[in-house]
Amino acid sequence: MKTERRSVLKKLFASVLGVTGLGAVASAKGVTSSPEKEVGNVISDQNVPMFSGHVIHNGLVYIAGKGAHTAPFEIKAHTEIVLKELEKELIRAGSSMEKVLKVTVYLNDIADYKGMNEVYKGRFGNKPPVRSTLAVAKGGVPGDSLVEMDAIAYL
Repeated sequence: MKTERRSVLKKLFASVLGVTGLGAVASAKGVTSSPEKEVGNVISDQNVPMFSGHVIHNGLVYIAGKGAHTAPFEIKAHTEIVLKELEKELIRAGSSMEKVLKVTVYLNDIADYKGMNEVYKGRFGNKPPVRSTLAVAKGGVPGDSLVEMDAIAYL
């Protein structure tokens, strides 16, 4: 398991270096970054692509932010919806909740932190991913969602 995580972290590091233009430095150290990516689940508005539901690059899956845009407008219900949507997208990409390395949680109101945590706890297996939780600025999470989450996982 330790070797698998180390390998995944190397891929993540190589991916970040490739995105920031430091790929030549990584290549000199024996870590390579491929410019190719697999795009899945393209979200469109009036037949114009807006963003992808996920992108696969160097064995890592980047999941776009998932929100809950429906009633009831209560943090536990919205968190449940968001986690289910996140899991569906991970499965579409060929990954799973147990393979998530990083989650970013965006809360409409930081007062919802405790309620979100109650639903979030235990959803990623025995070894949960690292997580950042932020309260968004004035204007809130897009689409009337009380919470949005994105994630990075491995295949």
